[in-house]
Amino acid sequence: RIGLGVDAHALEPGVPLVLGGVAIEHDRGLAGFSDGDVIAHALTDAILGAAGLGDIGTLFPSDDERWRGADSLGLLADAYRRVRAEGFELVDADCVLVGEEPRIAPHREEMGRRLADALGVAHGTVGVRATTTDGLGFTGRGEGLCAHAVALLRST
Repeated sequence: RIGLGVDAHALEPGVPLVLGGVAIEHDRGLAGFSDGDVIAHALTDAILGAAGLGDIGTLFPSDDERWRGADSLGLLADAYRRVRAEGFELVDADCVLVGEEPRIAPHREEMGRRLADALGVAHGTVGVRATTTDGLGFTGRGEGLCAHAVALLRST
């Protein structure tokens, strides 16, 4: 089964930037109810979608104070426990960050490792890449970042 996840958040000053579970030095971070990690959020939605379990907002609603400032890797791990309980396991996942900056090449491997560790799967199972929009749209203007993820699950 295949699932697709998409997430986007605005960039704002004074907020730490966390992407794929990695804190990255940047002048702005992602505004969000949790830590705003768009890569982890997109991956969470992808695995939930593939398992037919709804979405991140249903499991961890932003009107529930328990999730304010939550570590998105923890949310991902919780969602994957639910996916496993339904009889599925992750075969492969691919995540793409969309934005002009920051450049994530120095952090990609660590992001993939942290996401895989949160899921309890082998390193290399989760890929992380990035692209720009050549200045187009909210990501091109540097107003925010977006991430897409696809996940392949199999029945256990």
